[in-house]
Amino acid sequence: MRIFLTGFSVFLIFTVFARWYFVCELRHRCEEKPAVAVNSQTLSLYDGENPILQGFEQFSFSYRSFRPSLSASNSEFIEKTAGWLRQNPGKNITLTGRFLDTEANARSGIFENLGIARASAVENLLIKAGVDADRITIDYEMVDGGTLTEPVSFTLYTPQTEESGSLEKLQFSFEDNTFSDANFEYNSDEFNPGEQCRLYADSVKSYLDQHPDMMLEIIGHTDSIGAESYNYELGLRRAKKAAEYFRKLGVKSTISVASKGEVAPMAPNSKPDGSDNPAGRQKNRRVNFKILKKEGG
Repeated sequence: MRIFLTGFSVFLIFTVFARWYFVCELRHRCEEKPAVAVNSQTLSLYDGENPILQGFEQFSFSYRSFRPSLSASNSEFIEKTAGWLRQNPGKNITLTGRFLDTEANARSGIFENLGIARASAVENLLIKAGVDADRITIDYEMVDGGTLTEPVSFTLYTPQTEESGSLEKLQFSFEDNTFSDANFEYNSDEFNPGEQCRLYADSVKSYLDQHPDMMLEIIGHTDSIGAESYNYELGLRRAKKAAEYFRKLGVKSTISVASKGEVAPMAPNSKPDGSDNPAGRQKNRRVNFKILKKEGG
């Protein structure tokens, strides 16, 4: 019996070592996970250069997760931000969600990336605190390195000023969602939706099946490279290809398509010094999906 137990123990030790060698040495999956957030008390809210709120804890997220680990400081910040917005109806707010480059392929629900999903999670907290969803817009940013010092930032803006400018504010919600050109080859209209986009499309189909009075509108956008007329046509072709995908998925409701080409960017196509801005152009090459009530419905 002792010989059997000794042999079994040697077998277990060998198995553990073999698994460690395979996972850590060959697959390189034992590296320490990056720190997604440092709970420093640097979260703030400014109206221009005027500080509104300061000294709050940054929102914290586990690695590859879009669910915040809320602290009492976070909850207080949400309540005070919502209160300030109620007292200042002429201001809206943009939430910018960030994610590490190593989180680029993480699951993010019906949203294209973790940055959008994290901002949306915080948006829901503001809505629960009484802020109208129409006053909240979302942006996102991918960060290199191992630490996010500010996973979600808050920026106040005046709607009239933004509307007269050149950048479009996006909602990123189930009823008004956007996916970038990651679902298209460069300069192509072939629609190859990724996992998050497929999940969203399945959800839209289920919703439209249950709500025959609703319809889907698809709007194509491009960056500014090329002629404006060409970009309009490219945006329209992409919207039509996306519509074909929804039809093949089984959507029987009305689907309309449109294009804004390059005329409604959500980010600058070039940097302030005039050089190219690849990250901004990538955001501008997008398809917008809107669930609307049918006319007369």
